[in-house]
Amino acid sequence: MKKIFHKYLIAIMVIIVTICSWNIQWGGKRWQSIVQSDGKGYYAYLPAIFIYHDLNFGFFEKIEMEYYSVNTYYDYRGTHNHQTIDKYYSGSAIAMLPFFLIAHGLSLVNEMPADGYSKIYPIFVNIAAIFYLFIGLVFLRRILKKFEASDWQTALILVAITFGTNLFYYSFSEPALSHIYSFAFINLFVYYFIKFKDEKRLKWLLLTSASLGMIVLIRPVNILVVAALPFITGNLNDLKQIASFIFKKTKWLIASLVLFFTITFIQNILYKIECGDFFVDSYPGESFYWSHPQLFNILFSYKKGLFLYTPMFFISLAGFIYLFRNNKFRFYSLFIFLLVITYVFSSWWCWYYGGSFSGRPYVEYIFAFALLLLFSIKLLEKKSVLRKIYISMIVLLIAVCQLQTYQYRYYFIHWSNMDKEHYWRVFMRVDLIKKNENPNKDLLNSPQYLQKK
Repeated sequence: MKKIFHKYLIAIMVIIVTICSWNIQWGGKRWQSIVQSDGKGYYAYLPAIFIYHDLNFGFFEKIEMEYYSVNTYYDYRGTHNHQTIDKYYSGSAIAMLPFFLIAHGLSLVNEMPADGYSKIYPIFVNIAAIFYLFIGLVFLRRILKKFEASDWQTALILVAITFGTNLFYYSFSEPALSHIYSFAFINLFVYYFIKFKDEKRLKWLLLTSASLGMIVLIRPVNILVVAALPFITGNLNDLKQIASFIFKKTKWLIASLVLFFTITFIQNILYKIECGDFFVDSYPGESFYWSHPQLFNILFSYKKGLFLYTPMFFISLAGFIYLFRNNKFRFYSLFIFLLVITYVFSSWWCWYYGGSFSGRPYVEYIFAFALLLLFSIKLLEKKSVLRKIYISMIVLLIAVCQLQTYQYRYYFIHWSNMDKEHYWRVFMRVDLIKKNENPNKDLLNSPQYLQKK
């Protein structure tokens, strides 16, 4: 019975997420909020190419008027060379492509509006996100196994990561954003690199390169994942041997680089079609402030602190004690990796990343926190009382995350204007669920109400 449970756990969790999506997102007119804010820009490549044949997005105004209200208006377009372009990258659209084609085919066969935005298209975007959640979890399980996680440890961590972090929210509530797709491809990248490290086969090197190409095409800043390779490798000697092996296999190196750049160059080709240049700064006026990183705010602030709104990540940090005692190379390399990505994320001009739940750029790097949870459990392996307390905390924080996710969806937690006073007004207020009242409704009347992103 236990083996059956472990075998089908991910499928069960994905079914639960699908039911949540179906119940919350697909009925009435709620499907119109599936593709929103940044997600509109990520998705827009598909109807632009396959339906409107217009990569300058001349259909934008018509679609906004037909399917969206003033409260959800968002213009994803920019300009370059006096031409209209999509400011967002195309990797998420490529990941969604099979699901878009299914939706489009069903629309044509059933004589439904085949405009890329009628009900069936957003629903299939949601299904795409759930599919990549499934892929990401499958490969996360394989990664955990590579780090010698037992069946029960793997099951606990997968449940904790799926329902106790903001991965859950971005799987069903804002599935058009890039994070769930990055989550899947980063897990692919980590697993394939481990396989290459162990077996030194060309197949695994090419799959590692292809995964990295998709990671960059979805969200270029996530090239930072390569900084995790020392931690994944485990020690300095193995890291040197892998580097030496790759550079000796010149044909392998060239093939992997060609594959990587072929995938990433898709974006440059799209830019060329849109505006005549291969290289474009699609975020003019938006940049990193390297000398003023908001390190404390991105982790602890009431506005959007990662550890405040996703405390599961915070308790996972106990895993660093295990690493320090057992593998100092992994301790320092993982600590530096997380510090680097936090520095980069917090240096972005909008360090809180607009309307978002918790620290959304961390979703793609969940593998690191999942492994820290594993190390935390291993740390307490011979201390049964402390282990039970820690596992109880994990279960409690799953409930906390679910409540805060609910509060965020229904505006008890504001998307960008939270502060200490408003946070404690609603903290763990389970009683408000049935009362149909919002103590933080004053934030909804603020000037930022129409500026969710």
